[in-house]
Amino acid sequence: MSHLVGIIMGSDNDMDIMKEAVLQLREFGIRSEVIVCSAHRTPDRTAEWAKSARSRGFRAIIAGAGAAAHLAGVLSSKTTLPIIGVPIDSSCLKGLDALLSTVQMPAGIPVGTMAIGKAGAKNAAIYAAQMIGVFDEEVATKLEAFKADMAKKVLEKSAKVEAEWNI
Repeated sequence: MSHLVGIIMGSDNDMDIMKEAVLQLREFGIRSEVIVCSAHRTPDRTAEWAKSARSRGFRAIIAGAGAAAHLAGVLSSKTTLPIIGVPIDSSCLKGLDALLSTVQMPAGIPVGTMAIGKAGAKNAAIYAAQMIGVFDEEVATKLEAFKADMAKKVLEKSAKVEAEWNI
């Protein structure tokens, strides 16, 4: 495991969602550093962490946040690393507020935004791995195997459905 992806979340309550990213990265042999850091409650720590990420060997950052969800944008303003946002359902708006806060960045502050919740966290890890795989053949090979395995599972499920329901 040579590459490093930062995984940052606004609250420890987000870990149930963000662990999907950690676990998916591990499948590809990619290390992660996981921290809780708030764009609103610990802005100085957030900025310093983002500013030092490249020099500490990070290749990308995955940011999970709910409600106002300014974390990904703040990170993007402080580093040139790719930022991948994961909106989290943590309010009465069921994550829609977080989605809109994460995706609606001003020009010059790019954030790749995933789906709300666990699927988004998992996809964020896959997306980070795909970025790394552009330059790392070992990661690219693991991604190819991952996608082939997904296809195999769908075909196996289809065979079961077809056997039961096609007469």
